[in-house]
Amino acid sequence: MPRKKIEIYDTTLRDGNQAEGVNLSLGDKLDIAKVLDAIGVDFIEGGWPGSNPKDDEFFQRVKTQKFEHARIVAFGSTHRSGVNPADDAFLQKLVSAEADITCIFGKTWDLHVEQALRVSLDKNLGMISGSVKFLAEATQKPVFYDAEHFFDGFKSDPGYALASLQMAVDAGAARIILCDTNGGVMPHELSRAVVAVRKEIPAARLGIHVHNDGGLGVANTLRAIEEGVIQVHGTINGIGERCGNVDLTAIIANLELKLGYQCLPDGALSGLTHLSRTIWEYLGMQGPLGQPFVGTSAFAHKGGVHVSAVQRNPSTYEHIKPELVGNSRKILISELSGGSNLRAKLANRYAELEDSRAVKAILDELQDKEHAGYSYESADGSFDLLVRRHIGKYEPCFEPLFYRIYSPSNELQHDMDGLIEASVKIKSAATTQLCAAEGIGPIDALNKALQKALNVQFPVLEALHLTDYSVRVINSTQETAAKVRVYLEHSFEGETFGTMGVNVDIIKASWNALVEAYQYALMRHAEFLGDVTESQRG
Repeated sequence: MPRKKIEIYDTTLRDGNQAEGVNLSLGDKLDIAKVLDAIGVDFIEGGWPGSNPKDDEFFQRVKTQKFEHARIVAFGSTHRSGVNPADDAFLQKLVSAEADITCIFGKTWDLHVEQALRVSLDKNLGMISGSVKFLAEATQKPVFYDAEHFFDGFKSDPGYALASLQMAVDAGAARIILCDTNGGVMPHELSRAVVAVRKEIPAARLGIHVHNDGGLGVANTLRAIEEGVIQVHGTINGIGERCGNVDLTAIIANLELKLGYQCLPDGALSGLTHLSRTIWEYLGMQGPLGQPFVGTSAFAHKGGVHVSAVQRNPSTYEHIKPELVGNSRKILISELSGGSNLRAKLANRYAELEDSRAVKAILDELQDKEHAGYSYESADGSFDLLVRRHIGKYEPCFEPLFYRIYSPSNELQHDMDGLIEASVKIKSAATTQLCAAEGIGPIDALNKALQKALNVQFPVLEALHLTDYSVRVINSTQETAAKVRVYLEHSFEGETFGTMGVNVDIIKASWNALVEAYQYALMRHAEFLGDVTESQRG
């Protein structure tokens, strides 16, 4: 039986761009539009023609692009007081944008009409009607009416709020969007208002557009759909002004997996996590680890009891299968871990973990290390090396003998662009290498010197690339004598892994993390070559 369709209207390029710290370029907006189209959203709101040159150019450029699924929407407002619709410059900009859809907002709250617009209530109704009618006739395309502050207006004066919607419907609006612009409505209040709209204006085809200032964006949106709304406005990852908009990733996943609606084309839901993380990359931000459905910790398990249960039956601690939204389960290692965590994470690599004595020894060291400031949740490379030491599989490919940092005198730093020189001495097989290198700062210099020393014997390390570097103070009460935890993330031969170092000296901590990264990469490479050789023999 066909599932009921809920239209997805994405406002990331406009509402999302209003978030603090977000400033999408024209190229970003065009690229994101293609990404949104690829997953199958129904409408993409590109911006407000006439509000800024970037949005004007977006609508000119987007005309030349082909979209397989989405329709492009130009956003604007009702015409200005004292100006005929046909003479209003902003409405003319909406017409010249030649978008597939036009969406305009108007005032439904008497407070805003009287204090923001400063016009009479009747005049405002005329502005809504005249603007919708003009745009529908001028564009010969659908017009959506965005009822700004509808729920606040309904609480203040239900009759007037409903009258404003009726004017838009009578003028030809194809959709009426009910907005919680301030983000403060409660679910029961929203429900009562939507029911009233459906009863009093049955011809209206409704959308919902809520902000998340009360933390109820998802709950309110789902409640609106239960009451008969057919279109959802929101942003990917919930970005937006103040506390943001409703997060479309959570809405889409809940509607499709929990309530049986269809939001995206068949098979597209598995691309939801990739979409979320792609948008975070365009924003230059890292999303919340615990973002529902798509966050990197959405299916992460740390407690030993939880991991043991999930291994037997995932539904014990997972509300959906992670792969349905393109995510994956993650087993975390910490002092809270039990043997089940170790086996779940590494049993496919090390059969020796069936030995309970080895597991106990690993857990004991893990607890001691975490008490001293280590954290293995993301440092899977460092944890792998810890395990190897206990099961007799730690075979270092080199021995670090020493490192040294040289800092030029202050008067020379400007001429040398702040370059720092480092030298490292390592022993590998029967040879010893002493190499020096310059870098932007001591850690960069150390990394380059270490790679230079190892590349002679291990040219494969050219493929090892640092992708993240972070430092955290552990015992801040010690002030400048506090320990720091350095976390490094590397990519190598299709794998991304983390290593760490802990010390009161940030350079020493970084050096330890670097050494572990190179050791881990070389050991994994050696195992890969061994597996290939064994398969060839077989």
